[in-house]
Amino acid sequence: MSDHDVRGEGPVLLVLPGGAGHPMGLGPLTGRLAERFTVVTYDPLGLAHGRLGRPVQDQRVEAWSDGAREVLDAVLPDGEAAYVLGTSSGAVAALDLLARHPRRLRHVVAHEPPCVAVLPDGARRRAAFREVYDTYRAAGPAAAAARLTAVLEERAPDAVPDGRPLSPAEERSSPQALFLAHVLVPFTSYVPGLTAASSSGPRLTLAAGETSRGGLLHRTAASLARRAGGGFAELPGGHLGALEHPVAFADRLTEIFESSAPR
Repeated sequence: MSDHDVRGEGPVLLVLPGGAGHPMGLGPLTGRLAERFTVVTYDPLGLAHGRLGRPVQDQRVEAWSDGAREVLDAVLPDGEAAYVLGTSSGAVAALDLLARHPRRLRHVVAHEPPCVAVLPDGARRRAAFREVYDTYRAAGPAAAAARLTAVLEERAPDAVPDGRPLSPAEERSSPQALFLAHVLVPFTSYVPGLTAASSSGPRLTLAAGETSRGGLLHRTAASLARRAGGGFAELPGGHLGALEHPVAFADRLTEIFESSAPR
């Protein structure tokens, strides 16, 4: 089973981090949430649990969601259902978890999942992420990060910073590099198998950052909400709002979850 951490007391809230799934930087967010929830933070590659530096293969969305289901099976008390927060690539896994393993879910919030294939210009957007990957392979993570920012902001890229390809050992030791090498392309190519939400099933809220308005992933989240018949909400900050505004982000998220508390 993939590694996970547990803190707090209350209803179970599963957190699926973005990037390569490393929960670095999420402590302030999960600490605030732990005042109201039993927060279970999922680490699909075990990067924060002793496996950073080991070889990593190209990742599959379904493998992350299957691991998340195993974690829920281990931590959920009998008869209870979980809240779920997924951010970025973790939000893609959260959507797959909802589509394929909905039985013990209560409410899923997917924050800025990069499922751009659902957009009318999805093929072009997917190609842009592939160019980010190609930039990473040619010039390293800093150059790729600059290109990725331009893709998310839907603008022409700036001049690519000088860089070089990483060695295999360097790549294995960097969560950012692992994301660019093994997560970015398969997760941005994923098409959620969502059907219209039903009143008897788990709730779904697509979320985007307040400062992401006008950007690619805000548009993607709104499109997914329409496609799935789910709700749409804005959370503080932008794509990294969970890291940059953890208390405000947690409090707004709690409000969203409380709106679906058992009646």
